[in-house]
Amino acid sequence: MRAALPGRAARAGVDAAALGLALLIATLLRHDGDFHRVDLSGLLALAMVAAVVHTVAGLRFGLYTGRWSYGCFEEIAALARTAAVTTPVVFVLDTLLGRLVPRSAIIGAGLIALVLTAGVRYAVRLIDDQRLRPSPEPGTRVVVIGAGEGATQVIRAMLRSPFSPYVPVALLDDDPTKRTLRIMGVPVAGNRHDLAEVARRYRADAVLIAIPSAGADLVRELTGLAAPLNIDLKVVPPVVELFGRTVSVEDIRPVSHADLLGRREIGIDLAAVAGYLAGRRVLVTGAGGSIGSELCRQVARFHPARLVMLDRDESGLHAVQLSLDGRGMLDDRNLVVADIRDQQRLDEVFTEHRPQVVFHAAALKHVPLLEMHPSEALKTNIIGTYQILQTALRHGVDRLVNISTDKAAEPVSVLGYSKRITERLTAAADEATRGTYCSVRFGNVLGSRGSVLTAFAAQVEAGGPITVTHPDMTRYFMTVQEAVRLVIQAGAIDSSGEVLVLDMGEPVRIDDVARRIAAAAERHIQIVYTGLRAGEKLAETLLGPGEPDHRPHHPLISQAPVPPLDGSVLSLLDPAVPRQDLIAVLRWLAESPALSPARVAPAPVALRNGRRNKTTAA
Repeated sequence: MRAALPGRAARAGVDAAALGLALLIATLLRHDGDFHRVDLSGLLALAMVAAVVHTVAGLRFGLYTGRWSYGCFEEIAALARTAAVTTPVVFVLDTLLGRLVPRSAIIGAGLIALVLTAGVRYAVRLIDDQRLRPSPEPGTRVVVIGAGEGATQVIRAMLRSPFSPYVPVALLDDDPTKRTLRIMGVPVAGNRHDLAEVARRYRADAVLIAIPSAGADLVRELTGLAAPLNIDLKVVPPVVELFGRTVSVEDIRPVSHADLLGRREIGIDLAAVAGYLAGRRVLVTGAGGSIGSELCRQVARFHPARLVMLDRDESGLHAVQLSLDGRGMLDDRNLVVADIRDQQRLDEVFTEHRPQVVFHAAALKHVPLLEMHPSEALKTNIIGTYQILQTALRHGVDRLVNISTDKAAEPVSVLGYSKRITERLTAAADEATRGTYCSVRFGNVLGSRGSVLTAFAAQVEAGGPITVTHPDMTRYFMTVQEAVRLVIQAGAIDSSGEVLVLDMGEPVRIDDVARRIAAAAERHIQIVYTGLRAGEKLAETLLGPGEPDHRPHHPLISQAPVPPLDGSVLSLLDPAVPRQDLIAVLRWLAESPALSPARVAPAPVALRNGRRNKTTAA
């Protein structure tokens, strides 16, 4: 306070001097400039009174308490409120003191003082901006695409740091009403189709797409326009990554393949989400994985009472804690090393932490591996999920979201069968509770472990070739941030055992992705077609037969009914039986109608006659 007081006192002094000068100017105007008709002693007395009133009002409205930065819009608004109070009070006091100056001069002085005090602030702000503005010579000259709020934020960030590596020289925007617009002196020089001419005229070194809401289609188009210019192309993060914060210089980065494939603006009902997360005890299984760790980061922003992160991979837990608090000391009881296949351990965790909301992301997910080892899909994906569901029911968990996959729609693989069974088990658990237990289904997540982009990048790094199973294979893509944001939104929906299917946009040809990555490589990369593997589809579907595309609550979330599956039928499953027999029973459980203990359809003979594992039967 001692350090700030002189500066605030100086501001009040400058405003008082401006008010006194405004009274003099207004009085002279009232007397047609005749200085001899001015009562200097009366004017000086009233100026002192006005200064006291203005200072008191300014303190009341936060003008001299350091509430806002100097010269910002909020401070100017407070200045106007202060003037609006000061003028009538001084008018009344002048009447009580015997009319020291003409009444019209007091009203005029209020307006003149407002102009003078705002002008002083603008001049100081302008000088400060010029002092912080980076030199255009050593910096990267940037043409900014977009003239909206995102561009305003990033231009302000670039121009308010003398050490900024970027200097904006021109703007491009398709809105014709912005053709004469300037943002901090940077002019709008045309639209996107003028990029080549504007880049040449302003000697640009880089192009920046400053539209956080830009979709993948727009990013691809702008990338195509910039490619022949042989200049760097940069981008700011999408809205879902910013999560409400302003854009900074540090956010500027090269365009990634995720930007070209899966970038969309995801609307979220913040009030509904905060209503079931804020102040609640939340548990995330598989917290060390790509989906689980992003769930933890986004859930943490809604200020839960406790965020419990469960995984059997201690390195994954270390990484997610490091991303949350920057410490990574592994000394927090909310970091839980546990295996969802261990029922006793799950009961210990739920007893200690008493979660109210559970996001179940722990699972095995690679199609070829689970085709070879279906017993692991049974133990982890099916039995593990069933134990999570039953533990949640016993401990009164109010809301549970089971993460599923698009491979559960019309399943043809062990992964698809196992995840479809978990959707059905979740639907049965929802019938047994007054809370909400649902599954969320989506496709390939860009940037997740084992995603196609990660695999292609590793193959390019190794010198190639890039392996593609089939030239006509298509897949749905979504960035991990977009997927998780919709998962959190889906958790806010009150459903009745339904599977909530996320809209993944249009499917993308894997061959196109491979060719784009190969073309961006520094050396020639060959593309090799290997043929479909066991359990793979040429094209995935998000909704199976009999699952309507019904979206009553959110435009990007479909709600489809799921026939429940009573968990007691899992006692029929034995992971020790021959592989093909186990796959047959998984297919049977995935495709059968609603099952309950009272009417269990006949299981394949091989499994009914096989021995039962004690852990499985439990």
